Amino acid sequence: MLLHNIPPKPAYLRVKIWRRLQALGAVAVKNAAYVLPRSEQANEDLRWVSREIVAGGGEAVLCETRFVDGLDDAALRALFDAARNADYAAIAEEARAAEEEEEADAAIKRLRKRFDQVAAMDFFQTAGREAAEAALSGLESRMSRAKQVLEPKRAEAGNLRGRVWVTRRSVFVDRIASAWLIRRFIDPKARFKFVAEEDYRPKPGEQRYDMFDAEFTHEGDRCTFEVMAGRFAGGDAALRQIAEIVHDIDMKDAKYGRPEAAGVLQMLSGIAEVASDDVERNRRGAELFEALYRSFKGKRG
Repeated sequence: MLLHNIPPKPAYLRVKIWRRLQALGAVAVKNAAYVLPRSEQANEDLRWVSREIVAGGGEAVLCETRFVDGLDDAALRALFDAARNADYAAIAEEARAAEEEEEADAAIKRLRKRFDQVAAMDFFQTAGREAAEAALSGLESRMSRAKQVLEPKRAEAGNLRGRVWVTRRSVFVDRIASAWLIRRFIDPKARFKFVAEEDYRPKPGEQRYDMFDAEFTHEGDRCTFEVMAGRFAGGDAALRQIAEIVHDIDMKDAKYGRPEAAGVLQMLSGIAEVASDDVERNRRGAELFEALYRSFKGKRG
């Protein structure tokens, strides 16, 4: 058991010691009394913590303890079990919540590392370990299946390179966003054609989008951008967030309630005001959506 008294300043010392004790798996029986099951490793670990406290101007006492009244071995074990079960539950919850491919790949590595850390200080093999392991295994299985599904999508995107992409004139929200997606995820050298007819029939080598009876257009309550994003980059969490914004603007139903929608609409309206040419609208809109994409990528990182 480590008994300590840490001075109020410097403030970071108290937080630093608390984090060190948490990382060791120690539990508090009182505010300044932390315990670990007796072992040579626990003795060494707590000696180093004691030295840090003393070096920071505090006081520390380390002792081997047997509780004889008020707290017994069963109650102590329950404290350790509760702490580790909470750790395992957090791992399991995050594993179940990680659905997007890119997000889940990072989550698997992070959660596996965290699981190993928790397991190392799971002194009494708590019940929560099995549930966390099952959730992690389930996440790995889902990602394995998702990657098998995504491979044909990537192949399909490759088959669409070199096409001329046709849509209606006076491009705005959905068509500007879709043009950015086409060049970003399908064909960086894609060419575009803007036509007046809603029922335009494509010539050989042309691909229509966001038009009546087009190859890529609205499906159900999803706008064209949502459809294409799900088809060609369904595992990209940053792209999904942009798809929600485009949906809220284009469908006008506030389905996702994205707070960014009003600002993005205002900027796209400004682009439409200063650029009557569709090529220029796509160019300026691509800069906006690329900045949004990088912003969401940065936030996730």
